[in-house]
Amino acid sequence: MAKDWQAVADAMNTRMEQLGLSQKELSERSKVSPATLRLMQQGAAASRSATTLAAVSTALGWKADHLEDVAAGRPGGGGEAPRDLHEEVQALRDEVAELRTGLEGLSAKVDRLTKG
Repeated sequence: MAKDWQAVADAMNTRMEQLGLSQKELSERSKVSPATLRLMQQGAAASRSATTLAAVSTALGWKADHLEDVAAGRPGGGGEAPRDLHEEVQALRDEVAELRTGLEGLSAKVDRLTKG
């Protein structure tokens, strides 16, 4: 049975958008070249190794077999991989730090406006 590479592309692109991931970030996480990712995101009809599909799946927070299941037309796919607690805490810390930086910038602007 032929693989559905467009379904893989759609799943990848949707997930990247949900996660706010750029192609460069996905390449760094998955160790898959940007050129290969670009072809995958375009739905190019080219055979992809199970290793490549697993690396991209994992980098997108899915179980390793998710994109292989999508390509094969198996419903349900692999679903989301359970996240390591340390990874989850670090993601939350990063988000809080980003929010704190934004609030400090806004606070400084408000102070300048109220003093001026």
